[in-house]
Amino acid sequence: MLITHDTRCALDTVVDLVNTAPEDDAVPEALPDVAALADFVRNHEISDVTVLSEFDLSAVRKIRGRFAGVFAAPDARAAAVLINELVAAAGTTPRLTNHDGYDWHVHYFAPGASVADHLAADCGMALAFFVVAGEQERLRRCEAPDCRRAFVDLSRNRSRRYCDSRTCGNRLHVAAYRARRKEAAG
Repeated sequence: MLITHDTRCALDTVVDLVNTAPEDDAVPEALPDVAALADFVRNHEISDVTVLSEFDLSAVRKIRGRFAGVFAAPDARAAAVLINELVAAAGTTPRLTNHDGYDWHVHYFAPGASVADHLAADCGMALAFFVVAGEQERLRRCEAPDCRRAFVDLSRNRSRRYCDSRTCGNRLHVAAYRARRKEAAG
């Protein structure tokens, strides 16, 4: 599956956005205020965003929950329904642009769109490409029991199981190894 630079950026953004949500009461909200949202926008180089407000923060948190639903969707049809709703509500206006040193690419948000509509349109379309390509199962949650972070499995054989093999994957492999050694020692 060919993934263009702008689609990859949108995928990274939507994964990071979904992962800002607290998984439980022990984990704090990663977008607690407008300043945190501004940092998110800056860190992800989201273009055409002006002054942010509490309204923007609330709207971004709302679409974050909708995107989380896409990663939890049991099949392509359920994912498509959620993506269609997100993209339609954003009022997409596809247009070609080249800015900030990037060659021609498509933005799906309307000029002057809110940050939530921007994210819903561009990230929604990036996820839509996966559904269209029959690759919806690549939109996953980490299989580690104490982690449910979202990720996109871009491995060649669709075999990635953990959000990060160096942390979640390694931790589980070490635990399994220790359990086998303990059992063998008897």
